[in-house]
Amino acid sequence: MARFQAPKGVSEYVPARSTYFDYVRGTIIESARVAGYQLMELPIFEDTELFSRGVGESTDVVQKEMYTFEDRGGRSITLRPEGTAGVMRAVIEHNLDRGQLPVKVYYSGAFFRAERPQAGRFRQFYQVGIEAIGLADPRIDVEVIAVADRAFKELGLTKYRLEITSLGDALTRQNYLVELRKYIATIPLDAETAARAELNPLRLFDDKREEVRSMMQSAPVLMDYLTGESTEDFRRVQELLNLLGINFVINNRMVRGLDYYTGTAFEFVHSDLGAQSGIGGGGRYDGLMAQLGGQELSGIGFGLGVDRILMACEAEGISLPEGFGLDLFIVPLGTGDAALKIAENLRERGIHVDLAFGDKALKGGMKSADRSGATYSIVIGADELDSGIVALKEMKTGESTSVTLSALAQELIERISNFGEHS
Repeated sequence: MARFQAPKGVSEYVPARSTYFDYVRGTIIESARVAGYQLMELPIFEDTELFSRGVGESTDVVQKEMYTFEDRGGRSITLRPEGTAGVMRAVIEHNLDRGQLPVKVYYSGAFFRAERPQAGRFRQFYQVGIEAIGLADPRIDVEVIAVADRAFKELGLTKYRLEITSLGDALTRQNYLVELRKYIATIPLDAETAARAELNPLRLFDDKREEVRSMMQSAPVLMDYLTGESTEDFRRVQELLNLLGINFVINNRMVRGLDYYTGTAFEFVHSDLGAQSGIGGGGRYDGLMAQLGGQELSGIGFGLGVDRILMACEAEGISLPEGFGLDLFIVPLGTGDAALKIAENLRERGIHVDLAFGDKALKGGMKSADRSGATYSIVIGADELDSGIVALKEMKTGESTSVTLSALAQELIERISNFGEHS
């Protein structure tokens, strides 16, 4: 019988690499939480129209990459390709925009795009994202960038750079698109590309084909058309990044892959990841809430790719802490029931405990203890139960200390606390 395999292009994590994935994801989330962002748990799928309206009809995401299907009720449903549209829908639906502003939330989970699988590019991938909705303030733009930068530094990454730009306001876009359309009319495009350009000419800057990229090298630059207000906002963003000591470069040809971006836009790029060098990015999306039926409120956020960030850590040779660790491994010798009860009592005190199952002999039980990676081990046989005393063995050094079963939990808690061994 053939063995099942995960679908092509799916990123999945099993022990021990899953512990590193969990650590990377947790580090990003903690960076968001210390800045006041609260959890929003989103649906895996939404009405297709949410993404076609929110992400943009002209984008590759909507035109080529969404997993869309009809449910049993005849409704068109799409697996989420990104997080911002879903967050905005939830904010509107639950009236979060009617309370304290800005609304600051984070989310994490799997996202889906029907792309050609390659190194660093998956059909199912994982992101952590944040959104700050309700106020247009360059300080919020920089806070969002700082959340990502702090997480990268906490992970030990050094070979990344922050690229920033401004996509301007509505008047900027209006004036610029007039000139951009004039330029596009002078270059030879195939019918499909021309149709995409008609929907949104900016999409041509995001085209991966070398011939299109070459033609767009001489196109007008959006930043040359910024209004006075947009210019001042972008100047303030740069000033504040410098204030916080966050290094950046200006990329005046950056165009994010989703249509809702306005104003500040940014991307983090890692030098060791080859073609798929982006490890996360985002920007401001003034007008998106109104487009989805809500108030005319501003917002900014990012999506960071956990898969690629882990790959970047591995590429830099960073030694990530184990996300999972055992404090104690119990080897029962004919005392499995009692050992299980002792383990459960210790677990109730917050101690990470595993034990050998299957009535193993001492040699086999100690092999299991070695493989478990536990900090300590004990053997529990009839003698230990009768005396109420066990030998607490430190696995790295082999040193043993006699401890009563009644004091075992407190002894472990003190050792964990003193030496910071608890993961």
